[in-house]
Amino acid sequence: MPLLPPSPRFRLLSTVLLAGAGSLAATAAIAANPGATPAGAQATVALLETTDLHANVLSYDYYKLKAEPSIGLERTATLIRQARAQYPNNLLLDNGDALQGTALSDYQAKVAPVQCGQLPAIYKAMDLLGFDGAGIGNHEFNYGLPYLNQVTGSAFDVAGVPADAPRCAGPKFPIVLANVVSERSGKPLFAPYSILTRQIGATGPDGKSVTATIKVGIIGFAPPEILAWDKRWLDGKVYAEGVRETAQKFIPLMRAQGADLIVALSHGGIDGAPYTPAMENANYYLAQVPGVDAMLIGHSHLPFPLATSTVAQFNLPGVDKAKGTVHGVPTVMASLWGKHLGVIALHMTYDGQRWNIDKTRTTVEARSIRNADGSYVEADPAVARLVAAEHEATIGYVKTPVGSSDFRMSSYFADVGDVSAVQLVNQAQTDYVRHYVQANLPQYASLPVLSMASPFKTGAAGVGDYTDVKPGELALNNAADLYLYPNELHAVKVDGAGLKAWLEKSAERFNRIDPAATAPQELINTGAAGYNFDMLTNADISYQIDVTRPVGQRIVALNWQGAPVTPGQQFLVATNNYRASGGGNFPGLNGSQTVIAAPDSSRDVLIAYIQKTKNLTRAANGSTRSWRFAPVQVAGPVVFHAAPGMIALAAEAGLSGVTELQPDDGGGKGFALYAVDLAQ
Repeated sequence: MPLLPPSPRFRLLSTVLLAGAGSLAATAAIAANPGATPAGAQATVALLETTDLHANVLSYDYYKLKAEPSIGLERTATLIRQARAQYPNNLLLDNGDALQGTALSDYQAKVAPVQCGQLPAIYKAMDLLGFDGAGIGNHEFNYGLPYLNQVTGSAFDVAGVPADAPRCAGPKFPIVLANVVSERSGKPLFAPYSILTRQIGATGPDGKSVTATIKVGIIGFAPPEILAWDKRWLDGKVYAEGVRETAQKFIPLMRAQGADLIVALSHGGIDGAPYTPAMENANYYLAQVPGVDAMLIGHSHLPFPLATSTVAQFNLPGVDKAKGTVHGVPTVMASLWGKHLGVIALHMTYDGQRWNIDKTRTTVEARSIRNADGSYVEADPAVARLVAAEHEATIGYVKTPVGSSDFRMSSYFADVGDVSAVQLVNQAQTDYVRHYVQANLPQYASLPVLSMASPFKTGAAGVGDYTDVKPGELALNNAADLYLYPNELHAVKVDGAGLKAWLEKSAERFNRIDPAATAPQELINTGAAGYNFDMLTNADISYQIDVTRPVGQRIVALNWQGAPVTPGQQFLVATNNYRASGGGNFPGLNGSQTVIAAPDSSRDVLIAYIQKTKNLTRAANGSTRSWRFAPVQVAGPVVFHAAPGMIALAAEAGLSGVTELQPDDGGGKGFALYAVDLAQ
């Protein structure tokens, strides 16, 4: 229930307040109407967060065409119901990256686009669950501004969106975004903030129930790097401002216009590097802006708080990974795909003048849909009923055949050398760029064409989070499994030094290994995402990764056609718009080296290549390894984690040095423990 009580009429009390003149110094206390509440009254207001849902409405994997109980808003709905029962005063808020991420979202945006009077399935489900507000993430921009304008019920004043475009159906909740601004109007693309007026139940000093009115201001932020990641949609249409500066501008106005409580919906993680206005994960600094009472964050796809986390961003000074605070500000991140619900229970006391947040009693949790015994909470059946038609249409779409394969393409062992799920992507990208250069860019015809691709799914979201395409007929869902994101194909011109630097950044995927250590050593650096482990798979190029060396010094024996690559040697490298424009902070890749910004999506390029090749074989399409670990004898085991029972796939990929040590690694998440012999 959105605060007390749950009723559509309380949405009528909400007001959207935009920027105005004047300012007011923000305060950590909450101003209130002295006549409304007796001194000594106490109340708890819960902020419930979803983030990075990525259109996972149902507990279903469209790439594997089977139920997947570890994900889905239909299961988060059960946690929402439980939290609302526990905390009758509540607000349910989404932190962005809701619109994109599954075959369902692609189908509704690109194949059979939702009409002006319709909503995407994810927004239909969010309306059903009674969301009170939402922010915008970077992936909301993936389908372009006209689509985003339509499905959010907006009226963007930007180039590319006709001024007479109809005001279409949008969700019932307000959407806020303060730091993305129209080039044309100089105003934020969305309302920068919204002030929600709600009734809350409180307990007076005499123990009796009282009712008070509270105004909760929500303000949204997106990563400024959207300008690079979605340049083809946003260039010349919008610009982004820094998160900290934007907060400093709007929060005093929110206070002046009546906000009692200010909640930041900031689609980013936590980064302790020196602040810049272009910072992708700026919440370390947002928490230090006066007036921020709570932060709902995301983008990093991790649960926070988590006392046992070893992730660098959660172990910075001023970050309490057990209590869930950043510089004392209650902060939650609800993982991704509906796996968690963030719950901040703000305990407050009224002193006769204002409400004060009691931080010693305020609690922060990231509640999992997975129970302690390994089972999952039940799904809310109303969600599946609501989107049944869209779900079935998507399944029909992804079953469209495109080719066949005689081998299994999987990413279970991509970290230790299996290229079966990567080489095909590289081949498709290489083929596209070669033909594009021949037809359009003859000045680059003499340059070798390489391709970088990464294993997008390497278990970060759980034991089922791997690419796994069985032999036999290939359909569209298999292509989507191999290429998860709706990126665009780009190609960059780099020299030999730049190529080595690119590979060095990729090699941060690994921890440094001490050859003399007898205790088990973890091979994988969990702070370096699998989708940033770019690799080459080309018979003309070879290199080794020496994991005994420090970061930045690991790429050795980098050869092209048997000869060492020289620093000035020139290459064209196929990749995607995210990487070419600076995604992942790879050295030298900032958009300035891009020579091809293809009109085709990376996934469409892959599908076209499969259709042209027709019959894929392991020998031709799944076994060309450009990289090896530099051979080293280690005294103790070097271990990593993957799904259990997959050792036969390692053998099929020629990885003779991989063994399964334990079918259950003891971590409680279903992973097995494997070892790799670096001497082989």
